[in-house]
Amino acid sequence: MKIYAISQILPQARYQRCPQCDTLFSLPDVKSNQSAHCPRCNARILNGRDWSMTRLAAMAVTMLLLMPFAFSEPLLTIRLLGTTIRASLLEGIIQMAQQGNVITASMVAFCTIGAPATLVASIGWLFFGDRLGLNLRPVLLMLDRLKEWVMLDIYLVGIAVASIKVQDYADINPGTGLLAFLSLAALSLVTLIHINVEQLWHRFYPQPQPHIAPEQLRVCLNCHHTCLPDERGRCPRCHTPLRLRRRHSLQKSWAALISAVVLLIPANLLPISVIYLNGARQEDTILSGILSLASGNIPVAIVVFIASILVPFTKVIVLLTLLLSIHFKCEQGLKTRVRLLRVVTWVGRWSMLDLFVIALTMSLVNRDQLLAFTMGPAAFYFGSAVILTILAVEWLDSRLLWDAHATGNADYTD
Repeated sequence: MKIYAISQILPQARYQRCPQCDTLFSLPDVKSNQSAHCPRCNARILNGRDWSMTRLAAMAVTMLLLMPFAFSEPLLTIRLLGTTIRASLLEGIIQMAQQGNVITASMVAFCTIGAPATLVASIGWLFFGDRLGLNLRPVLLMLDRLKEWVMLDIYLVGIAVASIKVQDYADINPGTGLLAFLSLAALSLVTLIHINVEQLWHRFYPQPQPHIAPEQLRVCLNCHHTCLPDERGRCPRCHTPLRLRRRHSLQKSWAALISAVVLLIPANLLPISVIYLNGARQEDTILSGILSLASGNIPVAIVVFIASILVPFTKVIVLLTLLLSIHFKCEQGLKTRVRLLRVVTWVGRWSMLDLFVIALTMSLVNRDQLLAFTMGPAAFYFGSAVILTILAVEWLDSRLLWDAHATGNADYTD
């Protein structure tokens, strides 16, 4: 009769630290229709849904075929001053750059062309790179951060807002590229929902469960793998430095937040758009543009108000509250602050709506001196502030909230 050790009979537990609150727990097996959540902060740790690389590659090829039509073909057409004008995504970006707003045009180009193209290229790299033995780690690390920068869905809302603004000056009709853009936006959204980066890590770089005391395990904030650092102090899966807390998290978040607050002042005081109508110059700030839009369509004006004013200022207030609560080790309302952080992480990208509307409107209404639409100086400040608030949230290590709540001697710099 053979005697087996308990470890030989029972499967070894898979331990996981939550990347948002640092709680250590045993991770169960997750089926395709299930997901695992942290028992402390309820953050989703693992999603069982997993598409095969063949399906992801098929989606990427379809998106690649749609991109030339979605980006260069007209999204809208108008009849203005006896001329048919066709506006495309690419044309709006070019118009912004030609008027000297190169940095602002680059912001729009990255969120609407660069990020979706990078998504397609990343899936292609994973599909072929695995067969060729290439290093897939940088692509997997990038995929996890790319989701919030693909903003085709927000640009779709921008198309609707631009249509309502321009209809006061001319008849407007859908262009031949609108269907391709709708399809591209839908496919990118479905792909981002179903792409499971954790499963891809496990597929390409499986890691053995370490035979050590679970309390010694750390979680990597880059690939979310729970492990011990290797001999070089790196995560053994993604090869990035493995630290107890994100380095200089508070300093970087404070710097981005203060810069965003400074930029929001001229963004809201200076004109964001300028219209020349029969030689008369009409300037609109963000607020005055919303008020003029409300006179014709209140629901759309509410959407723009939420995206352009309510969301940016709410993000600033929430981030300021979170950072101060960490410094003063606030103990009340911890779970509420964690929920607020998740909300502003999700809604922050929608503030780019105003820039998308301006880019499309510039390609629609830019004809001679009778009627012309140009970008105001506030657009650069506003776009920069939006990006800085997104980075401020990204750089903030949410585990510091739990540290400040649990102890008065937490180290916030390393």
